[in-house]
Amino acid sequence: MHIKDIQLAVDAWIGQWKEGYWSPLSNLARLTEEVGELARAINHLHGDKTKKDAELHGNIAEELGDILFVVVAIANSLNIDLEETFANTLEKYDVRDKERFEPVESDQ
Repeated sequence: MHIKDIQLAVDAWIGQWKEGYWSPLSNLARLTEEVGELARAINHLHGDKTKKDAELHGNIAEELGDILFVVVAIANSLNIDLEETFANTLEKYDVRDKERFEPVESDQ
């Protein structure tokens, strides 16, 4: 699935509800909640903080999916093309970090 397809799928899902898109500020709060859930899942699985016996085991993939959905909803509500935006971001990293990291050596 391409980013454009993801944006269309989120728009179709949200478009079926009378309420439509939440405000960007409400979605930012929702994104913060989802990032917290991801942090908790990663901490329980890979960090020093073990989960309580009664606590549900977090699913990192599900939390990332929730985060992606909310990020796309924010972009859609603000008419931002994420494919174009992400291409610009990669270009920025290529220029800014060109000599920042050691490249992987080729086996050729």
